[in-house]
Amino acid sequence: MTAATTEPAKEGRFAWLRPPKGGPGGTMSIWDHLRELRYRVTISAFAVILGALGSIFIYRNLVDIVMAPWNRARAVLEATRDSNLMVVNNGVTSSFTFAVVLCVVAGILMATPVWVYQLWAFIAPGLLAKEKKYALAFMGAATPLFLIGCALGYYVWPKGIEVLLSFTPSEMGITNMQDMAEFLKMEIQIILVFGLSFLLPVVVVALNQFGLVRGYQLKRWRKGVIFGSVVLAAVATPTTDPFSMLALAVPVSGMFMIAEFICRVADKRRGISEETVAEFAVDLEDGK
Repeated sequence: MTAATTEPAKEGRFAWLRPPKGGPGGTMSIWDHLRELRYRVTISAFAVILGALGSIFIYRNLVDIVMAPWNRARAVLEATRDSNLMVVNNGVTSSFTFAVVLCVVAGILMATPVWVYQLWAFIAPGLLAKEKKYALAFMGAATPLFLIGCALGYYVWPKGIEVLLSFTPSEMGITNMQDMAEFLKMEIQIILVFGLSFLLPVVVVALNQFGLVRGYQLKRWRKGVIFGSVVLAAVATPTTDPFSMLALAVPVSGMFMIAEFICRVADKRRGISEETVAEFAVDLEDGK
């Protein structure tokens, strides 16, 4: 009894910050899983906070990166049109809000290796060897596609600004004033929309690998997906200019067709077609 009561004390005051070791064979109770989740979230949050604090020292460089699309669009508009453009901070707290949001976003990006590893360390023990292989392949393909989508969103963003501001009548003394905090919000939205949209082929191929989607089905859905990508681009992008919409809809449609080709090749190798798909269906009643 004495040993049982003194064991928690031996673990130390900060023992809750360490993940539980688990029982024989790595088995863990629900409470241990919650303790491990708390540990993973704490480490991730701590890394994000450190990254946010560190970004303070490069704050001016971060502002230059964020405002570069605006400056590019302003240079074009001022050269081709008599446009009056101005960046402002509305209100007493606007400048502070902008700084906090920018530093937190930078902290999340800097801490990406940490929180991605913590996420993987939390889910990996519960996966089989084959599932781990699929998960690693998914992360390996999704990461570069997401980054490429984000880069494309950042690249086309200045053109979207040009198109939207070009509707302002020139030579009438009208000044376009842009709040910095609102501009940062729109920029983050459009970058995330592009990045997440580029994950479509990875999701489609993953569904095919798990037998939820077949290649011949994707061929039937092609026209609907292309139309849906245009609708998605019109709804999801914070801007309403046709250039940004097409810059998102065209790559998404193209990547879907690439994913369709990959799925059809994979199904062909496994001998799955529209005629033979019934042989590979799972009978929910007998589990065969």
